[in-house]
Amino acid sequence: MKKYVIERSIPGVGSLNRDALHAASANSNNILDELGPDIQWVQSFVTRDKIYCVYFAANEHLIREHAQRAGLPADSVSPVFALIDPTMGSVYAGAI
Repeated sequence: MKKYVIERSIPGVGSLNRDALHAASANSNNILDELGPDIQWVQSFVTRDKIYCVYFAANEHLIREHAQRAGLPADSVSPVFALIDPTMGSVYAGAI
């Protein structure tokens, strides 16, 4: 499966309380169960007016199908081509 980052514009989402976020998560999980094993939610980052989600999926169509069924926007769906982190800048990276 490929890794994707999804950008969802939801004005005011950062002010939702824990119960509202829990309900949204439960709804999303129910839709994922319906769609089957070819899509997996990894995690999401909630900002003031957007949510950035990381998913594994067989294709972009499944990501968009999930969003549509869950009533969520999917402003952009971007496949991840590489992962970088601070250790890549180390002189010693890969030395062992």
